[in-house]
Amino acid sequence: MKNYQTLEIEIKDNVGTIFFNRPKVHNAFNEVMILEIISSIKELNDNGDVRIIVLRGRGKSFCAGADLNWMRDVAKYSYEQNYQESLQLAKCFYEIYTSAKPTIAIVHGAAIGGGNGILAACDFAYCDDNTTFSLSEVKPYLLM
Repeated sequence: MKNYQTLEIEIKDNVGTIFFNRPKVHNAFNEVMILEIISSIKELNDNGDVRIIVLRGRGKSFCAGADLNWMRDVAKYSYEQNYQESLQLAKCFYEIYTSAKPTIAIVHGAAIGGGNGILAACDFAYCDDNTTFSLSEVKPYLLM
């Protein structure tokens, strides 16, 4: 198995578990984590000992979506750079969605923004009773 900066991979009893390992930022993803998720899904799909892939978060949250520091940098990118980064995120979701092996998200704490995209791309998602799901783009409409 490769060593990753933002993920921990564990293989036990034919289950390959991908732990998002950026707990200080509630496992918010950046360009490195996106590429590592793509790579780890491919790696676990190629591993004959793995029959199921599980995605989990270390720390208090499953995934808080996009890292705000990364998003600040992305705002300075050219159109082409932004387009390529968007394609990478789409590819990340697509790799999970089209995985040859069943994917299961075990969700706790918070799943915000793109974190919901990750779990939605999985075949199954399980959460504890205290999980919060949020999309910052959706705001309640208040009647006056």
